[in-house]
Amino acid sequence: MPLPSRVTDLTSFDLLLSVAELGSIGRAAQAHGMSQPAASERLRVLEGRVGVTLLDRTPRGARLTTSGQLVAEWAAPVLARAVDLDAGITSLRADRHGQLRIAASLTVAEYLLPAWLIALRTVSPDTATVLTAGNSVHVAEQVLAERADLGFIESTDVPSGLTGRVVAKDELVLVVAPGHPWARRRRVTAVKAAATPLVSRESGSGTRQAWEHALRAAGVEASAEPLLEMSSTTAIKAAAIGGIGPAVLSVRAVEADLATRALVRVEVSDLDLHRALRAVWPAGRTPRGPASDLLTIATRSLTNRADRR
Repeated sequence: MPLPSRVTDLTSFDLLLSVAELGSIGRAAQAHGMSQPAASERLRVLEGRVGVTLLDRTPRGARLTTSGQLVAEWAAPVLARAVDLDAGITSLRADRHGQLRIAASLTVAEYLLPAWLIALRTVSPDTATVLTAGNSVHVAEQVLAERADLGFIESTDVPSGLTGRVVAKDELVLVVAPGHPWARRRRVTAVKAAATPLVSRESGSGTRQAWEHALRAAGVEASAEPLLEMSSTTAIKAAAIGGIGPAVLSVRAVEADLATRALVRVEVSDLDLHRALRAVWPAGRTPRGPASDLLTIATRSLTNRADRR
């Protein structure tokens, strides 16, 4: 519903209150940073809009009429709320130009966030960003404990207490060194892959969870204990390239290694290794300021990628 025309100009009501406080139109004009003729004209327009005389004007100054006093009394709390509104907006602007704390899984932190943060810099150049990288369980803990404003996870499900939104699509790949027997076959069954000890991420990793979830979805309930557990994507790649054993990683992490044949991709029969990467934040809340900006940027990148297809 639009405001009634008589009350849209809050500055004129504020000027009326200043006349009541200071005793003259001239002093009120000075307090508002305008000339006395401009203030007088503004008050005359206000009187015309209200339809009653608000001021008694004398050579010694001006004072409010009875009607003017009533209007000033009614206007005072409205003007106070306007000041509160401005303070709230100022607080929002401060939030947008403060600090953004991000917790992200390794795949997102290494291969997606850099481009998103460059885009964020153009939208919110004064924001200081603090990034903590870890596995998906650690990310969820950081967000739930309010040590991060926004998190990015690779888990198949959104942890309890958090709200999630898909921001990227990803695919896991099974890779081996060129000298591994699987490099010649280029395909193994899900049962064979599950029975083979892998160089793997630690428990709590979204990549490991997604691999185990894909096996269960294919009817393979058990998998071998990892040959070697490592918390770094770079370390796992180095181990696989060195021939220690097969590894499952995001295709984003091994694209260059596949192109140079430092690693060979092995297809796994009857296994869907596609997954969603999600942003997460506390349930019942809405990301604000730079967190909201970053969420928009990440979601837009997913849409643009789909459009290019």
